[in-house]
Amino acid sequence: MDTVTHTLFGLTLYGAVDKTRMSRKEKGALMLAAVGGSQIPDIDVISAWWDTQGRYQMWHRGITHSVFVVPVWAALITLVVRLLFKVRGWFWFGLAALAVLIHDGSDLFNAWGTGFLEPFSDVRVTFGTIPIVDVLFWIIMGGAFLFAKFNKARWRPHHVFRIAWGLMALHVAIQTSQGYAIQNSLKEEYEQIALSADFVPGVFTVIGKQDNIVEIRKGTLWSGMEEVAVLTSKEDADLDRLFAANPKAKTLYEWSPFVVIVEEGNRLGLYDPRFYRNGQSFLFEYMDRVETGQ
Repeated sequence: MDTVTHTLFGLTLYGAVDKTRMSRKEKGALMLAAVGGSQIPDIDVISAWWDTQGRYQMWHRGITHSVFVVPVWAALITLVVRLLFKVRGWFWFGLAALAVLIHDGSDLFNAWGTGFLEPFSDVRVTFGTIPIVDVLFWIIMGGAFLFAKFNKARWRPHHVFRIAWGLMALHVAIQTSQGYAIQNSLKEEYEQIALSADFVPGVFTVIGKQDNIVEIRKGTLWSGMEEVAVLTSKEDADLDRLFAANPKAKTLYEWSPFVVIVEEGNRLGLYDPRFYRNGQSFLFEYMDRVETGQ
């Protein structure tokens, strides 16, 4: 998910806790644990500063998003809140761990995926049933903030935010069930298949590869899937030359479920077809033989 959504997750988690008997210090600790835990896995963005081998695509959302690192982040946040706010107890560890797990878990559902099982597996786990920016999440959380602030029905604020969490969980369940119903209906047609959710709820793109042909279909479970593009991959191209000239291409090859290889004139490259829009993919790495002396 995007940074705004993760921040809203942290604030909504903060809102879901009953703070009636909390001191000012405890509320401050709660805010730091909830929002800090919702953001800390993305600290891996700083790896771009020292990436000289084009590995950032694998490092981002990699080990920092692993389920096995959740206790490490939770312990670190617990230590910080203890030092800053002088609070103690397992509650803070549990809340920080929950915030981190929400971050890591939500990122599994978009097409980018995470290294959820690193270091024991370098497979990018991705379900592709929620877009990276889900406006419905924003509407639900924004509505909860407004209702909790202005409601005259005497609903306790933490109950409102807990209902918001329930609604978001229901949204994820509905999206995922629809997405996988669509994918299962088409999987027999392809050797490899991937799913990507559209920004409009209920709309999905299915990307299937059979031999050197990649088909992209878009639609809903109810209206059916319409073919929007057919791509040809140059599977016999010499990728070793590409990887030597452009290390980012090798990283993209490892990171993507499958790629489309392009060899046209002096240009050799590959791209992730899940992000194919308007005749091109923004995840495209290539080399020009003229520029590299080929």
